[in-house]
Amino acid sequence: MSAPDTLAPRASYASNSRRANAELLISFVAGFIFSAGLVMSGMTQPAKVIGFLDIKEMFVGPFPGQWDASLGFVMGGAVMVSLLGFFLTPYASVRPWFTRAFVLPHHEHVDARLVIGAVVFGLGWGLSGYCPGPAMASLLTGQIDTVIFVMAMLPGMWLARKI
Repeated sequence: MSAPDTLAPRASYASNSRRANAELLISFVAGFIFSAGLVMSGMTQPAKVIGFLDIKEMFVGPFPGQWDASLGFVMGGAVMVSLLGFFLTPYASVRPWFTRAFVLPHHEHVDARLVIGAVVFGLGWGLSGYCPGPAMASLLTGQIDTVIFVMAMLPGMWLARKI
């Protein structure tokens, strides 16, 4: 082997390592922005979430009563941004900038697993006021109810992968 041939694996390793570091950095920044959005919108406050989910409060006094519709606007905005992203992603570039390939959902039908998962998610969200993203963002507050929720959520996630 000549000297340039022995350097090729190192250059490839360094390139892969830089790509992996860039992917981790981009993932961290995206997660940080997502967490900041959850905190600023109030989705990490269980009382606010339950206030949104408790629609019977609409009928207490004049409409909308004591019902807190603000999270509906947050969710509607998030859905619109997501739909726009899913629509534009295939046309935006030949390949992504910071990873190897675009990862888009491939399931196109509603099945029992999806419906059961949605019901279990909804029940957990309604009873606790937490869903997985805000619960993880709320762990930094150190509240015991958040820790208990996440500790209960982890086995549920493991079980969902096994089913």
